Amino acid sequence: MRIRGILLLLLLLLRLLLSCELSAQPVRIWSGTPVRAREVMLTPYLPDIPGPAPAVIVCPGGSYFWLDVEHEGEMVAEWLRREGFAAFLLQYRTGGWFNFVFHSRWMLDGYRFPDMMEDIQRAIQLVRQGASGYGVNPDRVGVMGFSAGGHLVMLSAELADTDFLAKQGIEAGVSLRPDFVAPIYPVVTLQDREETHKRSRRGLLGEGRTHNLSLRDSLSLEKHVHPGLPPVFLLNCVDDPIVDYRNSELLDSALTANKVPHLYVQYKIGGHGFGADPEKFSDETKQWQATFLHWFNDLITKKNDE
Repeated sequence: MRIRGILLLLLLLLRLLLSCELSAQPVRIWSGTPVRAREVMLTPYLPDIPGPAPAVIVCPGGSYFWLDVEHEGEMVAEWLRREGFAAFLLQYRTGGWFNFVFHSRWMLDGYRFPDMMEDIQRAIQLVRQGASGYGVNPDRVGVMGFSAGGHLVMLSAELADTDFLAKQGIEAGVSLRPDFVAPIYPVVTLQDREETHKRSRRGLLGEGRTHNLSLRDSLSLEKHVHPGLPPVFLLNCVDDPIVDYRNSELLDSALTANKVPHLYVQYKIGGHGFGADPEKFSDETKQWQATFLHWFNDLITKKNDE
């Protein structure tokens, strides 16, 4: 019995060591493919307990020009890891600071849609394909994003039937549809409206395409909600000084009209960009993580009862 106990302890320690090793090793998701985007990284944050665990791909915000990797990325992924999720921080392609300042995509190549969609679909593909190695349940792979990242994760659900990997000669081999979506204070509409976040629109579309009405409509989230979407956890604050709170109200209305199962949490005070940083929380937003966990546990309970 003592030998068996020692063996079990060694197995647990090995699992912990492997978890820490994997958590520290980012993956260049486009290695070995025709896509030249070495900077795109997927970093696993794996729980200490044995799987299979639900997975969450985390997409930080930054107006599609840069990424808030710390508050909306690393801190979020580490929190999810502690709660038993396998979190994967995706550093997707953005327009970049140079293009933000100089508007240089008028003349030069630069990242823009659909580059970001390729990145998130590739991340979903790799997490599902590597589920056994990561200790992940391939049927519980969700996406969580903040601000522009919130737009991206919701877009990945709405456009899941469009295979953006195929044009790169990549056969997905797995479903590219996320099993749940959590857009946090997301950018929603790209149309000419008072509440439109124009910086994110320019970051996503690129200079020269911001006046393309068809493209703006095709990427405005409220326009493409349909009944087949996965469950959605939506959250924002009325006093958001960056992305007008009415963005989330547009999305909530569309989800409700299409009877998509979702929870919309709206706080009065909390602002924007708090991510998982306690120092940025208000008395209301400090509750959001517990609220998400409660929503997710209810979701799993309902699925198990079906």
